[in-house]
Amino acid sequence: MSARKVTKIGVLTSGGDAPGMNAAVRAVVRTGIYHGLEVFGIIRGYSGMIDDDIIPMDSRSVANIIQRGGTILKTARCKEFFEPEGRKKAFENLKKKGIDGLVIIGGDGSFRGAQKFSNEFDIPCIGLPGTIDKDIAGTDFTIGFDTAVNTAVDAIDKIRDTADAHDRLFIVEVMGRDAGYIALHSGIATGAENILIPESKTDMEELVHSLTEKEKRKKLVNLVVVAEGDEFGGANEVAAVIKKRIPQADVRVCILGHIQRGGSPTCLDRLIASRMGYHAVECLLNGKHNVMVGIVNNNLYYTPLDNAIKAKQKISEEWLKIVKILAS
Repeated sequence: MSARKVTKIGVLTSGGDAPGMNAAVRAVVRTGIYHGLEVFGIIRGYSGMIDDDIIPMDSRSVANIIQRGGTILKTARCKEFFEPEGRKKAFENLKKKGIDGLVIIGGDGSFRGAQKFSNEFDIPCIGLPGTIDKDIAGTDFTIGFDTAVNTAVDAIDKIRDTADAHDRLFIVEVMGRDAGYIALHSGIATGAENILIPESKTDMEELVHSLTEKEKRKKLVNLVVVAEGDEFGGANEVAAVIKKRIPQADVRVCILGHIQRGGSPTCLDRLIASRMGYHAVECLLNGKHNVMVGIVNNNLYYTPLDNAIKAKQKISEEWLKIVKILAS
């Protein structure tokens, strides 16, 4: 990687949107301007790079956005960027504007694209972990996770109220195709009886036995939180088995879906997004390239992009033990 000085940077949001992305964009833009850099916003992620949908940004461009969910830069998944021709077209558009550094806010798929692009065209890239799933190694927090899990907790608390009023069993499905962090955190925080996650094999016999035992003890309010990526299936599949095995149970399914992606970011998400965005620009200025900016034990932590995309966070056995004990 050449040690040339970065003078114009582009910022983009890619993959699934996450609350706090706007706070990160704001931090990148204002830190860049503070250091005398020209800053460009790339609309709709890598698609905008290919379509030359790239706009200059100033401090006013990011006024009044820190509290907004979603992303003002829009986001998209871009198949064309997987192809060498698509990446070449993207590079030509950046070159035309003199952009010589990129900040990519997204998940592991976005980082994979950034790593490949940087290797091919010698453009330094910095990744910021923006994903509600918290499934990227090298950081204790990802932008959007705290908001998403609090949204899930708020919804599950409301569901518990109606479950209590009717003595019902609710199966609540939360997001998490490959990672069970939202299910784990929201399930523990709401006192769920069972939490089903992709990282742990679902023993349906054990689940049915546990619910039957609780029914015998007249524990009539039961909540089961299921991550959408659980190997047994989502909430509907789990409910079908329970209805068959415990016909007397009054079972209801609630799929929270995209409500978890939206909403005003929490204080924590605004803070970590601002801190990460500031350090992304500092990285580009200091010649620290092709890393993801993370926070570990409240300290800044830099992970090479190829490591950030290969490794996943692991859920500790301790958490799984806590779930079992507290739900008994």
